[in-house]
Amino acid sequence: MSYGDPNNPYGAPQSPQQPGYGYPQAPPVQQYGAPVPETMPGNVSGARVMMWVIVGFQVVGAALFAISAVGVSAAKKDNTLKDDTAFQQLADYSTGRLWGLVLFAVAWGVFAAVLAVKFNSGRNGVRITVMVFSIITAILGLYPFIIVGLVHTVLAILIACFVGGSKGSAWFNRPRY
Repeated sequence: MSYGDPNNPYGAPQSPQQPGYGYPQAPPVQQYGAPVPETMPGNVSGARVMMWVIVGFQVVGAALFAISAVGVSAAKKDNTLKDDTAFQQLADYSTGRLWGLVLFAVAWGVFAAVLAVKFNSGRNGVRITVMVFSIITAILGLYPFIIVGLVHTVLAILIACFVGGSKGSAWFNRPRY
């Protein structure tokens, strides 16, 4: 009897084989497609923070429009300002138009807040809505509110880029179990 024969059932117990001997090891399991993010990527999280900054700017803008509406309404009743040309340019704005801007600023801020809240649980529809929202915000920041809207425009372009990128797509299209 030979103990050196590996097929001998009565032979000495064999020691565990070292890697590289015997059967080959299985190849590592590969994941197909893009890796699924478990935490929100940094640029998507930054886009959410920028959405909250836009909400804050909308609150400040609504307050300024409301103060302007109250001030113009009160000043139109003052007879001493009827001859002031600087005031007459300001008085050309109707108080109804200013209150309409207040309403629009509040509604736009609420919409931004709802979208910012949906970043964690939202799907691809939220991503597309955020991109449309940010593009419209960038356009509105350029046309009617050129000086004040410049910050809105920059933030909106960054939001659209961050959410529209590959990491944003991976985050909003991730599987939910």
